[in-house]
Amino acid sequence: MAVKGTKGAVTMGKKIVVLLGIAIVLLSPGIVLSDCVDLGRATSLYVQGGHGIIFYWGLTPIARVQVPYCPVSPSSSIRLIKNYVCDGEKIIIDGSECMIMTVSSSATGSY
Repeated sequence: MAVKGTKGAVTMGKKIVVLLGIAIVLLSPGIVLSDCVDLGRATSLYVQGGHGIIFYWGLTPIARVQVPYCPVSPSSSIRLIKNYVCDGEKIIIDGSECMIMTVSSSATGSY
C-alpha cells in the first residue's frame, strides 16, 4: 500500500509544478514575453508618434522601441548606450537617458 501512496504523491507533485509554472506565466508575462534586439546594426530610424522609434536595417524594419516617459520627435538626437537592448534598458534621447518600456523585434511584433 505504501507504493500507491508514493505514486499518488508523485502525480500530485507534478500537477503542482505544472500549475505553478502556469501561474508564473500568467502573473508575470513581461518576463516571459520580453524581447531583446541587436539595434547596433540599424542604419536608420523613424519616429512613430511621440514615444515610439522604429529602427531599420536598409529598408527592413528590425525593431520598434517604446519610450513612454520621453518625448521623441523627428529632429531628436537618438543614441544607443549599448547595441543589444532589452525591455527596461536605457537609450539616450536629446541628451537625456530614457527607459525603454518595450522592444518589439520585427519577427515578433507588428508595426
